[in-house]
Amino acid sequence: MLESLSLAAGLSWASGLRLYLTVFIAGMFQRMGLVHLPDTLAVLGSPWVIGAAAVLALVEFLADKIPAVDSLWDAVHTFIRIPAGAVLAAGSLGHADPALLTVAALAGGTLAGASHFAKAGTRALINLSPEPVSNWAASATEDVGALAGITLALFVPFLFLVLLLAFLVLAGWALPRLARGVHGGVSRMAKHMLPSSDRMNRLRSKHD
Repeated sequence: MLESLSLAAGLSWASGLRLYLTVFIAGMFQRMGLVHLPDTLAVLGSPWVIGAAAVLALVEFLADKIPAVDSLWDAVHTFIRIPAGAVLAAGSLGHADPALLTVAALAGGTLAGASHFAKAGTRALINLSPEPVSNWAASATEDVGALAGITLALFVPFLFLVLLLAFLVLAGWALPRLARGVHGGVSRMAKHMLPSSDRMNRLRSKHD
């Protein structure tokens, strides 16, 4: 049960960061015989699924390094990563009771959403900076984090669950602050991007 719980939590959490990389890694581990996924997730070991996941993971890897593209990519994947996390979490429990599968899907979607919004909020703040180094460093950290997370979930489940609990506590503290930071950063950027004529008109209206 601990392994099933860790698998469900690991796949859903990692999918919020790097969905396609997560599917690729899980499929490759299954294909190489390093892990035995439940029958409901055995399709991840299909060469077609692995190949498609590899191509999409490469596209995401490249898109993630370009600030404007990264923010758009994250916005679109809000509607992909969270449902995928729910499906992967439910599939991790195999042919369990439907009520348990429903709970797993809800929890998996929540975990995927937490990691996705933490990633998207952090990257949105970083993307407001003109220099690219911090963006690349954050992207590389997410790549390594997703790889390490799914590997721990599959091979060291207890440690992964402890670290996941720490992440949830941190995310609960950070997400409201990230939302305020992104809102403030966008507002400041919008003010700077106002045409000079608009700024002149405002100054004139103040004088009048």
